Parts: sequence; structure tokens; C-alpha cells
Amino acid sequence: MKTFRILLVASTALRTANFALAQTWTQTSAPITNWTAVACSADGSKLIVAANGGYGANYTILPGPIYISTNSGATWTQASNAPDAAWRSVASSADGNKLIAAVNGGGIYRSVDLGLTWTQTSAPNTNWVSVASSADANILAAVAGIFPPPDFYTSGDSGNTWTAKASPYDRWIAIASSADGNKLVACGGLGTILASTNSGSSWTTNVIVGGVSSSVASSADGNRLVVAGSVAGSGKIYLSTNSGLAWTQINTPFFSRVSSSADGSKLVAAGSSAIYVSTDFGATWVTNILAGATSVASSADGNKLAAVVNGGGIWTCQTTPTPQLNIAPTNPGLKLSWIVPSANFVLQQSADLVSWEDMTNPPALNLTNLQDEIILSPTNSSGFYRLKTP
Repeated sequence: MKTFRILLVASTALRTANFALAQTWTQTSAPITNWTAVACSADGSKLIVAANGGYGANYTILPGPIYISTNSGATWTQASNAPDAAWRSVASSADGNKLIAAVNGGGIYRSVDLGLTWTQTSAPNTNWVSVASSADANILAAVAGIFPPPDFYTSGDSGNTWTAKASPYDRWIAIASSADGNKLVACGGLGTILASTNSGSSWTTNVIVGGVSSSVASSADGNRLVVAGSVAGSGKIYLSTNSGLAWTQINTPFFSRVSSSADGSKLVAAGSSAIYVSTDFGATWVTNILAGATSVASSADGNKLAAVVNGGGIWTCQTTPTPQLNIAPTNPGLKLSWIVPSANFVLQQSADLVSWEDMTNPPALNLTNLQDEIILSPTNSSGFYRLKTP
């Protein structure tokens, strides 16, 4: 039987970058309006942003547009087939082609063609505040800021049908999902954090005594969770490494929105006066002066970020990715994998570490962890592998 004799795995990048210190935000050409939400594909190249039109008489939220970018925010196109509405939350599939958008005081809409056409799902019309999607957009979850319940819904068929889920009452503000859609985490303005490992069929409840929570994000596997909140007016970040069973609290400025890379190592948080980033699972934070962001999104590797400002523009931040090439045994052979990068990388092979050639078999995207994967067949020869920019 053929076996691997020697395998050296190397990951290369043309240059390295300190993500936190290199945080430079650039305003895009998108119009200035009341942007409320942003989401992106796993590689960060496809963006969806949504807005409302501000407040009218009797504090009625006025309608606004949805915009789409397919080149990391370089250019934008208004989704003309999406109705103008009081958009509150958006979500994207990993490939960026399937999009979900929720209306405060309306319904939940979906697009399966990168925003070219939109249809309203069967979700009821209510005060939706947040929507989350699995990587393939088949499993959806949404929460509404209403009383009395039901205020928590899930869908297992891309929004064709929705099921109300029992949950403790809170003024729900945000929900996030693992890549496979099985693990959910939600937070509310009264300080409740809910975590589920079975798509909302049952919940683990954690209450922040005397505090409020405002935003939540999840790693791709749903193990690492981050919640932004405050206690007695002081900003707090709550971190979990076990799908919400236990939480660790750290002191931070008050953040209104958070987002996470696929492995949970890189976090971005938006506050009223600045945007903060962390590259060490939230242990330390570095700030940038971009103020007023109402929503933030991160690529799977955490090196492409997007932020929208209510009453302002759309901003992006990009740093050089340095993907790590991983190796694991599989049957048969070995599996090479790396988090979906936000720049083009090619897997190369060599027999002698001198001459390298591109591998012709394309990687497959694993929708449970947002990693590109290639399976190597058993062989009796030595092999060396690396990731390299074209």
C-alpha cells in the first residue's frame, strides 16, 4: 500500500503585516446615507449594505436602499429590485451569492443571485432587528424586538418556511450563527445572552446582571463567541470558548457592533468614537479614529473589514493576509486546509524545495469551518507544499 514517506508543509507570503497596527480605513465611493447594516462573503470581495431613510413624523422609520459591491467596495450598484424599506439587518452566504435582509416593521427578504432579484420570505411582518445565516444560507435565524413573543424564528429551508422558537423574553438586539447553522447565539438589551447548539431547539441562558448587550459575533465553528455590552455605563466584552456554556468578561470602551474572523482570533468592534481591532482573541485591542460605525463585517481571515456609518459613508480596511497551511490525516491520504483568504493564494508543490509548480486540482470550500481543502492521495514520494500569491 502506498504511504507518505515525508511531507513538509510550508506557508509563505510575500510580506507580513501586523493587522492591528496596520489598521487603515478608506472611504468608498458609496453614497452618504443612513447606513444600518453590512455583511460580506467569506473572502470579503462581495458586500451587501442596507440603509433606512431616517425618521419621519411620529418617529416613523423611513425607507432606504440596498447596495451591492462585487469588488470589495471599489464600486457599488443599487439593488433596484429590492424595495426601499427600513432595513435593519443583512446576512450573506459564504460565496456572497445568497443574501438575506430584514426590515424593522416589515418582512425578511432574500436574493439568490447576488442582489439582482429579491423576494419576500414567509417570515411574518414584525420589528425585525437581526438576521443570521449559515454559510450555505439554508439555515436562517432572526430575532425581533417586540413584546409579547414570539420574537425568535428559524428556517431550515432558506426562508421558505419559518418556525417560532420559545425563548426567554428580552429586548432582542442581535443574533449570530455558526457556519453550519447549528450553533446560535443571541443577546438582548436587558442583558440576556442565549446560546444554542441545535438551531434554537433548546437554549443555555446567561444573564449579565445589571447590564445590557448590544451585539454578538461567532467563529465559524460556533465555539468562540463575543458579545459587546456594558455594565453601569462601562463597556464590557464577553467572550466564550465553549459555545456559550461559560463566559469571561473584559473591560473595554462601549461597542455597539462586533464581528469575528472564522477562527475567532481577529475581532473588530465599533464604538461611537472609534473602531477597535484585536488579533489575539480579544485579549488586547488597538484603536482607529473612524467614528460612528453602526455595523461592521469581516472576511473569514479577518483581513478585509467593512464598516457603515449612519448618516455617513461606507468604509473598508484591508491588510495583507498570511494564511496558515494546515495538515491532517484523512482516509485515504492527507488533507491540506487553510482559512478562505481575502486575497488570491495558490497552493504549490515541490519535490526538492527548489522548483515549484501550481497544483491543478482546485480546493473545495468546507462550509462548516470556512476553510479551503485539498485531499492528497497516498504516495511513496516526498512532497513539499506552500501557499503563495500568484
